[in-house]
Amino acid sequence: MGGVDETAGKRKSGIAPWRNKALKIAAAMPEMATEVRLKLIEQFPAFKDLGNANIDAVKEAHKSTLAANENSQNHFYRASQDQRDALLDDLGRDDLSWAQRESLHDRLDRNVRQVDEKDSESKQFLGTNMKMVVAGGVAALALGVAFVGGKVVAASEGGSEEPQQN
Repeated sequence: MGGVDETAGKRKSGIAPWRNKALKIAAAMPEMATEVRLKLIEQFPAFKDLGNANIDAVKEAHKSTLAANENSQNHFYRASQDQRDALLDDLGRDDLSWAQRESLHDRLDRNVRQVDEKDSESKQFLGTNMKMVVAGGVAALALGVAFVGGKVVAASEGGSEEPQQN
């Protein structure tokens, strides 16, 4: 199937760069001044909205991809079924030699294998797309955790700079 691979899909959708930026911000927070961290926390609703917008965009792209894949699959399956029906009609003829029947059986077997390969290919494609949707959700979750994590919450409450121990 000549589709977009996972890495290219992430790059095209902006998931990977967005997630990388969120993780860089999260990693830098311990070295930031308390005032800077508090200003970032104040921006959390905007980051949340951005994350939700990105997730919504990925979901819509995923839905569109699923619909296009289903349409393509249905077209292929209809064409394959039409071919099998024609081959079975030909096999029903009484005037065929053994070699002709064997050739028709081989073509029928190839058709069935092609359908199986197409099904496996589609499942792999759908799995890759699902990974992209999950990556978008994980990126949004990582951003949320980064901005409401232990050190930031402790600093915003006027506590110590060290994470709270349970």
